[in-house]
Amino acid sequence: MASESASLDGLTGQRLFRLKTQINRSIFKMTQLSKNSVTQQLITENEHGQRLDNLLLKTCKGVPKSHVYSIVRSGQVRVNGRRAEVSYRLQSGDLLRIPPLRIASLEQEAVAGAELKVHLPLVYEDEGLLVIDKPAGIAVHGGSGESFGVIEALRRQRPQARFLELAHRLDRETSGILLLGKKRSALLALHEMFREGAAGRGADKRYLVLVAGRWMDPLRNVRLPLLKYLQPSGERRVRVAEEGKIAHTVFRLLARWERFSLLEAELRTGRTHQIRVHLAHLGYPIAGDEKYGDFALNRTLSREGLKRMFLHASQMRLRHPLDGRELLLEAALPAVLKGFIQGLSAKEKQDYGAAI
Repeated sequence: MASESASLDGLTGQRLFRLKTQINRSIFKMTQLSKNSVTQQLITENEHGQRLDNLLLKTCKGVPKSHVYSIVRSGQVRVNGRRAEVSYRLQSGDLLRIPPLRIASLEQEAVAGAELKVHLPLVYEDEGLLVIDKPAGIAVHGGSGESFGVIEALRRQRPQARFLELAHRLDRETSGILLLGKKRSALLALHEMFREGAAGRGADKRYLVLVAGRWMDPLRNVRLPLLKYLQPSGERRVRVAEEGKIAHTVFRLLARWERFSLLEAELRTGRTHQIRVHLAHLGYPIAGDEKYGDFALNRTLSREGLKRMFLHASQMRLRHPLDGRELLLEAALPAVLKGFIQGLSAKEKQDYGAAI
């Protein structure tokens, strides 16, 4: 059969050869990159405003970052037929050309995604917004030792979705309300709300948390600055430090027993590990917290049936990102946490709050 030379492979730098019948270019979705032919993508409002490099890095999973930048700088990536800088902001209607890429890792990831049969309970959905009740023990996205997460699972479960992006994050060990944007306009509006925080016209986030110790204040505002740092192992941690960023949490006492207290935590800012670090610093570690908690107590709690961190994103109140109407989103306490509380009430005297 007749064959003809193609453009350079964007990953290996070698020329690819393919049949004449395969040379005709076609416009694919971004998730359908080819290793044998040029891919062209018509930019829509969902990609409008994104930097070229950020879009390519997200699209070309499995391709080394250095190679992604190399194919842009060498002119193999084109926008409307012309070279473009990595910092170029894509516009609706732009035609993006991506050269052939070796994407074996991406194909393997698709198989892994199909095998991830995690159940993600739906809390709310419309044309611009998707809200799930995230189970504990699952990362929101792959990376940092996690090969797959919630966002990858949802994209595999919804192959028809043109746009699906996380609006915020929850720790792997935390369960509860997680928002995703189904349109870029909705996603950007959600990001702005979360930046504003509950003190402005942003989102009001509430968590249920069980701590070790007898919490005495019915209402307590905690304003302690938080600083991110890396341990020698490379693990990310957070601690209270004067040079850190402002962090504000409001705690309300819901119930108290002989050894534990159930609190509602309202986030006024959204710092990494904010609730966990504030409570640990105050001497009230979260039950089951394997990073900042009481490790000896956690071993005891595991034998008693609590094998996860007792932190649950139970409620969020916010304006709809597209039409402005108020939404109240709620996720019930998971059965394992509710069961532990009921067992605690059976063993210990409760001296504050409604009977549970």
